[in-house]
Formats: sequence, structure tokens, C-alpha cells
Amino acid sequence: MEHGKALAIKGLMTILVLYLILGLGYEFSFGNVLLITVILGVVSYLLGDLTILPKTSNVTATMADLGMAFVVIWLLGMGLTDLSTETLVGVAIISAAILALGEYFFHQYILRKGLGTRKRYQLSNEY
Repeated sequence: MEHGKALAIKGLMTILVLYLILGLGYEFSFGNVLLITVILGVVSYLLGDLTILPKTSNVTATMADLGMAFVVIWLLGMGLTDLSTETLVGVAIISAAILALGEYFFHQYILRKGLGTRKRYQLSNEY
């Protein structure tokens, strides 16, 4: 249940940011914004939030999310729109930077809730 709530928060943040930038600013269709949101959300939640964050720091995981967001938005944008490469790179950088700021605070939520941490079982020497 906690993962569902976390994914909903992340999804809402992502679709809001991407729709404001991509949809309103660069006329991406809502369907394309939604597609990018879903793909980016799944990839960054599994890799950034549940894998990288527990093993490193919030800053490291945020930088990883920044890179993932840039690559996903740029690559999907190339297939979904006819924007020039230069424009699309700029759009991806701006979107990824704003999302990374949100991710920094989202990671604090993830850490508070204990999501992504692996319980470690200690072996006892007692038999």
C-alpha cells in the first residue's frame, strides 16, 4: 500500500511538471505526456528510489534521477514529436532539472517511510 501511495505522489508530481512544460509549453499531446510520465515513473522509481537511494545518498539518487529523466524525456520526445534536436535537448534539460528538485523532496518521503530498504537478518551464533 505504501508503494502505491508513493507512486501516486511521484506520478502526480511528474505529470504536473511535464504537462506544464511539454504540454502547454511545447504542445505535446496529453497522451504523449502521460506515456512519458508512466515510463519515467516506473524506471526512476525502481532504479532511483528503490535501488540507488537506499545504497547511496539523497543527492546521489537525485543526480541519477536527473540523468534518467533527461534521457527518457529526450529519447521519447524524439519519437513522439517533430521538435528539433536542439529544442528537445533544452526541453529535456529544463524538465529533468525541475523534476530532480521534486525528487530530492520525494526521496525524503521515501526514506521516512522506509521504502526501498532491505531488512537485514542477523544470524545468531546461538544454536
